[in-house]
Amino acid sequence: MKDLFVDHRGVRPRLDNGDMVQKVLARGGKLMLAETAFPKKGAVLPDHSHDHEQVTYMVKGRLLFSVEGVSREIGPGDSVYIPANAVHGARVLEDGTVAVDAFTPQREDFLE
Repeated sequence: MKDLFVDHRGVRPRLDNGDMVQKVLARGGKLMLAETAFPKKGAVLPDHSHDHEQVTYMVKGRLLFSVEGVSREIGPGDSVYIPANAVHGARVLEDGTVAVDAFTPQREDFLE
C-alpha cells in the first residue's frame, strides 16, 4: 500500500526539463494526483492525448488551455475536465504557474 499522506516537499520530481517540474503526489487504487509547475511564461505543453481521464485544477498563474480544439484562459481556482483520449495542451501565460492534475486510472508511465 502506498503512503496515505504525502509531504510534497519531500517528493523528487519525475520530470524537470526547465519548462516544467512535475511531481507525483498521492496515489492509490485507480487514482493519482500530480503537481506541475511551469517556471517561465511562454512554455508550451504540446497537444497530446492518453487513455486516462484527467481533471486539472489551477493553483497559481494562468494557462491558455485547449481541449479538443476549444481554448480558454484559466487561472487560480479554475478547473478543466479532460475525457480519456481527448487531445489537449496548454501555453503558459505567467511565470510561476502551478497546476494540480488528477488522473484515473493512474498514469503508469509517470512511475517509470
